[in-house]
Amino acid sequence: MKKLACLGVALGMMAASAFAQQAKPAAKPLPPPTIARVMEMQLRVVESQFVPAAEAMPADKYDFAPTEGNYKGVRTFALEVKHVATANFIFFSAVLRQAPPAGVTLAGAANGPDDIQTKEQIVKYLKDSFALGHKAMASLTAANAVTPISNPPLPLPYFNTRLALASFACTHSLDHYGQMVEYLRMNGIVPPASQGQPPANPGGK
Repeated sequence: MKKLACLGVALGMMAASAFAQQAKPAAKPLPPPTIARVMEMQLRVVESQFVPAAEAMPADKYDFAPTEGNYKGVRTFALEVKHVATANFIFFSAVLRQAPPAGVTLAGAANGPDDIQTKEQIVKYLKDSFALGHKAMASLTAANAVTPISNPPLPLPYFNTRLALASFACTHSLDHYGQMVEYLRMNGIVPPASQGQPPANPGGK
């Protein structure tokens, strides 16, 4: 009788487990890749690293620029962020075939409007540029991605297409992200994307 009881319990548990597995909804398969979806994921990765880095620097350090070594004339941390946001607005506006916001131009050092000064203003300016980027990525199709556009912002070979500008916007942001990481570490701040990561050089050499 004990064996039968144990067997009954075991069968009951197996049935309950099977029922639970059946009741658990299956993970929805990802939709097939498109140019828009691929580029949207690229932008999300960039944004997930860049924006937290911009937010990590204290407001009173936003005017920081290195002074030791060959750093003469480099941008401050604030201008690094503003420059990328400005370039984002230029590139993504071109992808969408619309004019960039007033005062946003690649002329000179392309550091953005002068009236954007505080950390709060700069971070908002940055986030708004990425919001425009998501709209730009969503507009990409197989039909328009490599169709030449008139008056591209960068007069370089093959940079007269939406796909080139969308791709370069990500590359450009990550270029400056690397510089911002240096600025953060010079001020004793571990970049958010690096926090909690295993040591890259476990031997410490």
